[in-house]
Amino acid sequence: MDFSKLIARAKAILITPKTEWPVIAAEPDTVAGLYKNYILILAAIPAVFGFIKGSLIGYSMFGVTVRTPMVSGIIGMLIAYALTLAVVYLVALIINALAPSFGGEKNQVQALKAAAYTYTASWVASVATIVPWLGWLIVLAGAVYGIYLLYLGLPHTMRCPQEKSVGYTIVTIIIGFVLSLVVGMVVGGITAAGTTAATISMGGNNSSGDVTIDTDSALGKLAALGQQVERQGKKMEAAQRSGDADAQAEAAGAMLGAMLGGGDQVEALPPDAIKQFLPEKLAGFKRESISVERNAAMGVQVSTGKATYRDANDNRLRLEITDMGGAKGIMALAGFANVESDKQTDYGYEKTYKKDGRLINERWNNNGNDGEFSIVLGDRFTVKLSGNGEGLDMNILKSALSSLNLGGLEAMKNQGVKKG
Repeated sequence: MDFSKLIARAKAILITPKTEWPVIAAEPDTVAGLYKNYILILAAIPAVFGFIKGSLIGYSMFGVTVRTPMVSGIIGMLIAYALTLAVVYLVALIINALAPSFGGEKNQVQALKAAAYTYTASWVASVATIVPWLGWLIVLAGAVYGIYLLYLGLPHTMRCPQEKSVGYTIVTIIIGFVLSLVVGMVVGGITAAGTTAATISMGGNNSSGDVTIDTDSALGKLAALGQQVERQGKKMEAAQRSGDADAQAEAAGAMLGAMLGGGDQVEALPPDAIKQFLPEKLAGFKRESISVERNAAMGVQVSTGKATYRDANDNRLRLEITDMGGAKGIMALAGFANVESDKQTDYGYEKTYKKDGRLINERWNNNGNDGEFSIVLGDRFTVKLSGNGEGLDMNILKSALSSLNLGGLEAMKNQGVKKG
């Protein structure tokens, strides 16, 4: 097993897919070789991190953290891994069987290449499973990016005409999605962790044999992202040829920033800009503490502002504003799915929905009389207000958050954005 080669391949298919797919298609390989040298390793990522989240970190709701028993977690991890390996092969069989219907050529090894390298984005993104609340955005972004990878790869691996790649991709994704649901239900039934699924839609128009991709659709946005990331990739290749270590580090940072920023380089808001949205008084609550900071790593900047408030009855509020900055592309991709959920129990509820184009999450725990209300603004900023106390309810949280200058913050969504 050559791990350096595996990492290089995964990196290339994610960063420069347009140039990597022809290379992949031309390589001689076997089903066994693809499993041994690539699939067996990367397919373990979602199973392992799912175990870490379910059995070691746990799922938190209504102030209670639930962990899957260790034995059940290990069993679920192993079954998830085995089913993932099987699903990749089943998807490859489907890709191969569908090839003639879309003007392609049947070849089982090439079909397995298409399936395996398409799943790379989802497998790598599954690391974010352990990130609270926003982690699912990254996982979702990986799934959506995988659709784009498949769209690019089918003409090379299965030799289908470019104009039929959209339809070929859509049919394959629908079947693959159903298979993934089956895996989720089987593993969820064992671990009792449950399963959440998102439906992803793609748009395209067919006229006289030509396919036009809607630039406002998920696929259109991903195509634009791919072009921008490809330009950054060329800069990184030039830096590598120069042998300048500093130039290579800068180019790598720009590449990561472009991927997470939706193709743009984004400078997060400075602390003073965030601070103005953390008022001294909030709906009758007086501010007790405040902290604002901006951090950067590998070309990605994130600013965070936090403040705590208390009223005369000792009810407390915690306000947190985050400028995702260099990761705004992930926030935008999440919006394509229109994910909605509604969970209710005797102890409270949690739901996620979209209103006026904004993604909203609200949670309330009757037992602890605590909850939180979160909103995403401009596909870039998250505003979360949480609180606890006998005098609190969700209406108070909503009213307090709406008293903030949300429109002013949302209006800053393009500040610091440098188009790729």
